[in-house]
Amino acid sequence: MKKTWVVAAESGRARIFLLENRLAPLKEIDELSNPVARAHERDLISDRPGRAFDSAGQGRHSMEPQVDPKQQEAIAFAKKINERLEQGRTKGDFEELILIAPPEFLGILRHNINGNTAKHVAKTIAKHLVQKDETEIREYLFS
Repeated sequence: MKKTWVVAAESGRARIFLLENRLAPLKEIDELSNPVARAHERDLISDRPGRAFDSAGQGRHSMEPQVDPKQQEAIAFAKKINERLEQGRTKGDFEELILIAPPEFLGILRHNINGNTAKHVAKTIAKHLVQKDETEIREYLFS
C-alpha cells in the first residue's frame, strides 16, 4: 500500500492522519484550525462597503463584496491546508491523499489545492467527519 495521508476537514478545522495499511489504526499527525470560521459574519465585516465612481457619468455607487466574508475565510483556510499538504508532498511524506470534507468545503478545498499536490488525490469523500474519532473516519475509507 502506498504511503497515504487522510485529510478530514471543514471550514474551521483540519486533521491529517497517516494511513499505514488497511488494518492499522489511523495516526493523527497534524491538526490545523481556523478560529475565525466560528465568528459571526457581522464580526468579519469591518464597515460599510467602499464607494466607486461609475464608469460613465458622474454617479457613485457602493461596492459589494464578490464573496461573502464566511466563504472568503473558508477559501483562506483551504489555502492554508494546501500549504501544509504541499510541504508534505515535497518532503515525500505521502504518495496518495484522501480528502474528506462536507460537500461545499470539499469543493473549495479541491479548487485551492496546488496542481502537483492535486495529482496525488486518490479519493474524495463528501462527508462531515472531522469531529469523529479515527475509528469512525477509518470506516468510511474502505466502504
